[in-house]
Parts: sequence; structure tokens; C-alpha cells
Amino acid sequence: MKKLKYISFAVIALWSLTSCESELETAPTDQANGAEVFKTAESAETVINGAWAKLNDDGPNYANSGYSTVLRTSDAMGSDVAVLTNKYGFPSAYAFTEMINNTLTRPQYIWTTLYSTINNMNNVIARIDQTEGSQAKKDQVKGQAKALRAFCYLNLASFYQFSYLKDKTALTAPIYTEPSTISSVPKKKASLEEIYTLIKSDLTEADNLLTNYTRNNKDKINKAVVNGLLARTYLNTGEWSKAAAAAKIARTGYPLMIPEKYKEGFNDINNGEWIWGHGQTQEQSGASYAFHFLDVSSSGSYYYSFMADPFFKNLFDTNDIRSQLFQWDGLPGREGLLRYSKFKFKTGLIADIVFMRAAEMYLIEAEAEARNGNVANAVTALNQLKAARNANPYTGSLAQTDVITEILLERRKELFGEGFSLSDIIRTQGTVVRKPFVDTSGQPIKVQVTTPDGTLKTVNGRGHTVFSFPEQVPFAPNNKYLLFSIPQKELDNNPNL
Repeated sequence: MKKLKYISFAVIALWSLTSCESELETAPTDQANGAEVFKTAESAETVINGAWAKLNDDGPNYANSGYSTVLRTSDAMGSDVAVLTNKYGFPSAYAFTEMINNTLTRPQYIWTTLYSTINNMNNVIARIDQTEGSQAKKDQVKGQAKALRAFCYLNLASFYQFSYLKDKTALTAPIYTEPSTISSVPKKKASLEEIYTLIKSDLTEADNLLTNYTRNNKDKINKAVVNGLLARTYLNTGEWSKAAAAAKIARTGYPLMIPEKYKEGFNDINNGEWIWGHGQTQEQSGASYAFHFLDVSSSGSYYYSFMADPFFKNLFDTNDIRSQLFQWDGLPGREGLLRYSKFKFKTGLIADIVFMRAAEMYLIEAEAEARNGNVANAVTALNQLKAARNANPYTGSLAQTDVITEILLERRKELFGEGFSLSDIIRTQGTVVRKPFVDTSGQPIKVQVTTPDGTLKTVNGRGHTVFSFPEQVPFAPNNKYLLFSIPQKELDNNPNL
């Protein structure tokens, strides 16, 4: 991975988990250069830029390449990605033995990364008003810092506790809103209600602060991104009208891509439908390593372990542009696996990472309208997305539960591989569904593959290999195996947890 060098304020206190494997060179706030960094609003913005780079490109190993590891883990623990267990990276997450084990690298890395970013943003928020510079620049910097802090807390709320709609008083993770120092007292867990109150406050303020801001690239947070995060937040907390309204604002100016564009690889931040993402260059390409798991069709892709559940393929209409991305693998040792070629590297084995698209906003709007009883509006939004994918429009029952079921199914189809699988299961109090690829008599289902020499061959189709939680515990809603764990080192060093 490329070595990064920039200013960061992540080394915050005794209880903070700073990775001994990190490739970063950091400058903590208690060093003399802190005052210089926060002299002007322009220089303060470099802290946000550094924190963003660290969040996305830093990592202890290739399977934990920045924030992408959260998204890949979410999908590996879901229903539709059939992870190859003989490949490096995500077999333990797929088998639900990793994220519950708080002594392992990934649980520690994710927790540390989120809180390091939070502390960086706390420093910016605390100091930006005292810097030199125009009010417009200060507003922009503070707005982006508030939004990025909210984004990190939204991840904590989404993966470290069950649904807000199950129990909003459930204790989840500590809240820090001030810069931490070596003498700071570590906090106890806050409830979901307290965390979501902070998230909504930060995002609402960010929305106001960024009113006159025009960004120069989609790595930056603008009002569209803020409203997209608000839409996600309100969907989580059951504020349906607010979720639909925020989603509409977020998607304005980001048209759904034409069908053929869907086949280009989901690798380009300049795609008109992308609202937010992380661009990659040959010099700074750490996050691109995620594509070695996602890209299951390019010859240069190394791990290609995120295969599709064969039953997932059957959810698509044959005329749906997305159905053209499926192909049965005919390579030796891989015969009968199902490729879903949604993600493909650019030339040079780099690829931009998508964080938010207009399609997700249509789906949030549709789900929020349906849950709010506005079923006709929900179907209209759903069918706008379906039409853009050449899929058959929904013409079924207008019963609220049936429409919601259809929308959640469309979320699985549209957002495959983008990191929503586990968080949606937790949010909706659903469960993982994995079935062996066999017929009603229990016999393997045969599929036809093309071998490298062009020969057609009939083989057994291959899908999921894990069908329960550890110790043969059946898949069920609100199970402890669905949650990320707080690292043991954090528990050891913070007695208030």
C-alpha cells in the first residue's frame, strides 16, 4: 500500500487504540505545530483532508484498506455475497467469527479508525472559529467537520447496536465532542438516542453552514452529501417524512445513470449518479485494494472472493440491465461459481470507491413513503429506479407490507457490494438468509459454464458455504453475531465501559 504523509490528530489518549501497524506519520495536537495548523481556516482544512485520507487509504493490511473495510464486512456478513472461504480477506467475517471476537485486528482497526476521525473533527470544530480567514471559509470547514463527525457516529450507531426502532435506550458507544488529550477522562457508553441526537444536530448545522459552498470534487462533503446522511439517519430512526424529504434534496442534480453505464464497473467518481465517493490515483490508491475482493472478472484482480449467491440472480427480470452482469465461472477450480461483474478495475488496477448514489436516495424515499402510508408515492419512486435499469415496473399489491418488501428487495439488488447488507438487516430487524444451491429433492443444481478453451460444460452450481451462526446457532433477527464488538484493548483501558 502507498505510504501516506500528512497532518493528523489521532493520537489522543491512553485509552485510544493507535495501530502499531499503521503506515502513517502523524502529528498529535500536543505538539508545537498544532497552533500553526490552526492559524488560518485554509490550513485548518488540511486537517480534514488528512483525516479523510487516513480514513480511506490507511490500514494495517490489504484486507483493511481504509473505510472500505466497513462496507466489505457489511456485505460479507449478509445474504447475497457468497464469500470464497479459501481466499484471503473476509472468510471469518462471512462466518460470523471475526467481528464478535474483540481481540482480532479488524474490530480494533474499525473502532480506532472511526474514533481517530472523530477526534480530528473535534479539533477542527473547537478551533476553527478562532482562525484567520473569511467567514465563508470557516463555515465550509466547520460544516464538513460536523458532517464527517456525524458520519462516523452514524457508523457506530449502525453496527455496534441493534435497531433504534427496537430499543433507542440501548447503550452503544461513547460520545466525544471535545478534543481528547492525555488527561481526558474516558467516557461511558451513550444510548442510541443520545448518539442519534448528536448526529442530527451535527448534520442540521452542517446543512446550514454549507449553504453557499460549491465543491470542486466529490470527495468533499456538500449539502447533497449532508442531506443523504440525514436521509439515512431519519430512515434509521423512523422519521419517515424527514427521510423522504432529505432524500429528494440529496438526489437533486444527480440523475440516474442510463442502463449501459451500469455495466462500466462502478469505478469512476465522475459518474453523474454518484453523490459522494473517494477518488483514486496511481500515487494514492490504497482504497483501490477493495476491488481485489469486489472485482470477480478482471484478469488482474487478485482475490476475487465476493461471488454472488446463485439465488440472488433469480431476483432479476431478464430484461434488467443488471441481469447481464451475471456469468457462471468456468475457470479451473472455480467452475460453477457465480460472478456478478458489477465492479471492475480501471486500467492500472485502480478504482474509485462509491459511498452514496442517487439510486439509494430513490430507495430511501420509496421506503420512507411506504412506511408512512403513502404507498402510491412509494411505488412511483421505486418505479423511477426500476425504469432506469430496464426492469419491469412494480404492479403488484398496494398493501403496505407488500410494497415495503418489494422496496427492500430492490435495495438488495441495486446496492449489492456497496456496504448496505448487514446495516439493513440490523436496521429492519431482519435476518441473514443463506441456502445451499440445491433443488427441492436436495440435489445440486446443474449450470452450464464455458471453459477457457471455449468448451461448454455442465457442472454443479456453487453458492453459500455457511448456513448458520457459529456453534450451529440458526440465523435469526437481533442476534449478537450481527454486531461489531468493542475491542478488548478499549475495554481494558476504559474502565467506564
